[in-house]
Amino acid sequence: MTTVTTISPCKLNLFLYITSKRDDGYHNLQTLFVILNHGDKMTFIDTNDDEILLLTDFGFPVEKNLIYKAAMALKRETGCQKGCKISIDKILPQGGGLGGGSSNAATTLLILNKLWELNLPENTLINIGAKLGADVPVFIKGCTCFAEGIGEILTEKKIKNRYYLVATPECSVPTAKLFAHEKLKKDSKVRTFDELINTPFANCFEKVVVHEYPEVQNLLSILSQYGRAFMSGSGSSCFVGFDNLEDAKKAQKHITKLNIKNFLTESTDRSPVLKTLDTIIENQR
Repeated sequence: MTTVTTISPCKLNLFLYITSKRDDGYHNLQTLFVILNHGDKMTFIDTNDDEILLLTDFGFPVEKNLIYKAAMALKRETGCQKGCKISIDKILPQGGGLGGGSSNAATTLLILNKLWELNLPENTLINIGAKLGADVPVFIKGCTCFAEGIGEILTEKKIKNRYYLVATPECSVPTAKLFAHEKLKKDSKVRTFDELINTPFANCFEKVVVHEYPEVQNLLSILSQYGRAFMSGSGSSCFVGFDNLEDAKKAQKHITKLNIKNFLTESTDRSPVLKTLDTIIENQR
């Protein structure tokens, strides 16, 4: 048996716009994802008994868990007869817009693809992941990406890595409710990446969320003392970026005194999971 432990990272949407509704009921969007060096700790132990055993209790049936769904999807795709025991130290908030569940699913696909020696190419893993959730593909890519479609059309981008102070209020925002909201702007103009990167960033969900959730409005106001503050995705977590670590630490110290849940980390060009895969490959040689 082989044991692998890795960080399943979170993401931020630096900007996010909905451009249209699709015939299949989903929405087309344009967004810029960055991957952060922060997330849940996941441990995988491969077995030969053909069973996927999730050791962490999430309080709902395992069949509904994205981690389990990802492992089973990989087995269906390949006919693999191996199994795995999976545990997770869950620290990312649910409903925060940080992509924790999607990241866990992508991490499962990436690690088991290597542990089980399936060697599926990235495109195949992305196709499997897209069926699990719109944010799963970017975590498989594991780098800064401009995303279009429902989030599955990804173009790698190079932007400056920054420090991000991310905070979460005492509320969870349900994505389905937001998409159904009559005041949500769903017809933003389709623009090129160069146009978007040179336009002041915005999140189309923010106006709706701050109206419905005063906790988010309050958090944005607090963070705005240190720079332009944004919501991430369609969740309640908000963030502000810094070029200087000391400035970021001062801001974190202040909001920590206010008893606001937060973390400070840096964006990365290469996901912690991909770095773990490099280690596995090196050990297998």
